[in-house]
Amino acid sequence: MNPGIDELLDNPSLRVDLKGKRIAFLGHNASVTRDGWSSLDALMHYDDLEITAAFGPQHGIYSEKQDNMIESRDFVHPVYQIPVFSLYGEVRRPTQQMLDTFDVVLVDLQGIGSRPYTFMTTLFYMLEACSGTGKSVWVLDRPNPAGRPVEGPILQKGFESFVGPAHLIMRHGMTMGELALWYRHEKKLDVDLQVIKMKDYFPKVAPGYGWPAFELSWVNPSPNASSLNMARCFPGTVLFEGTALSEGRGTTAPLEVVGAPDIDFSHLLQTMYSLKPEWMKGCILRLCQFEPTFDKHRGEICSGIQIHTDNRYYRHHEFKPYRLGALMLKAIRLILPEYSLWREFEFEYETDRLAIDLLNGSAYLREWVEDQSAYISDLDDHLNKDEVQWKEIREPFLLY
Repeated sequence: MNPGIDELLDNPSLRVDLKGKRIAFLGHNASVTRDGWSSLDALMHYDDLEITAAFGPQHGIYSEKQDNMIESRDFVHPVYQIPVFSLYGEVRRPTQQMLDTFDVVLVDLQGIGSRPYTFMTTLFYMLEACSGTGKSVWVLDRPNPAGRPVEGPILQKGFESFVGPAHLIMRHGMTMGELALWYRHEKKLDVDLQVIKMKDYFPKVAPGYGWPAFELSWVNPSPNASSLNMARCFPGTVLFEGTALSEGRGTTAPLEVVGAPDIDFSHLLQTMYSLKPEWMKGCILRLCQFEPTFDKHRGEICSGIQIHTDNRYYRHHEFKPYRLGALMLKAIRLILPEYSLWREFEFEYETDRLAIDLLNGSAYLREWVEDQSAYISDLDDHLNKDEVQWKEIREPFLLY
């Protein structure tokens, strides 16, 4: 299996249209060849390519910034002496000055298959910035580690943000190249877009179901995306960023564990099983305790659960991380009706809307959790409708 970067480097015919062009690179820590060589370093070693600038997304071009809302600065690359522009610093969108440094931008970003993961947003902003300018965007495609399954709600109008840039579903089941094709169509952008496809990528095949297990090394695209298990869990565990519960930041298993010092998770799991055991299938839910070293509940021992998808009990198409997260929230509200669940804070520079609503893409989940008369089937019906719709929307843009 070859990711897009290797296809570009292995096939001189794919580089013909880059000859004589000023080329920018947009990537991060996980932008590596199949052999683990930094994509930027690899590109710099080809005499037929003129790399004139680089861009880094949230967490920085080296994926070194630990948390949300930690900005990166522009700098000059110490080895290659080219400008490295931050798209998560003073600006989120490329400026005209930045655009003036290139004719073609190569985008080599590893996503994890879920709407709130912001590298997709940065790709979309780059497409918009290049629209109508004559500049080209080439996406060097990479696997979606969450695979093809679709789950969750489609973002509703009025809930757009940096963690929700378009009317996407929570777990979209598309690669970055496929998303770029969809977004160009959706926004009617006038941009030359090329997708360098992966070779021998089979997203429905076990054991990786989207990630080429035992072929590509897992490299953290961001500090808290530490494993394939995290990528699979993220469409559900990311919701807890908008709550008073810890999503595991400050532990060695961020976004794989959920917990709090003032909730009995043994009781919580029993309640969840009584409500909808079908939403807990396809994984192991292990009771645990953890103590965050930073972020929420720092220095406190939390009761919680860890979600495991890296074992023989994993069932790719039965595992429903969004529904699992929603069920956990509903159960908390039922057993702790006065619990201060929703966290009010500045989230991705948003202060007027709750983080949970921005992450979910609407207020529906929060209102369903709070409504004592709402049934589990109400949420299921709501999600099923969006999931059917999204599968139809994405079909023309699937490449594999």
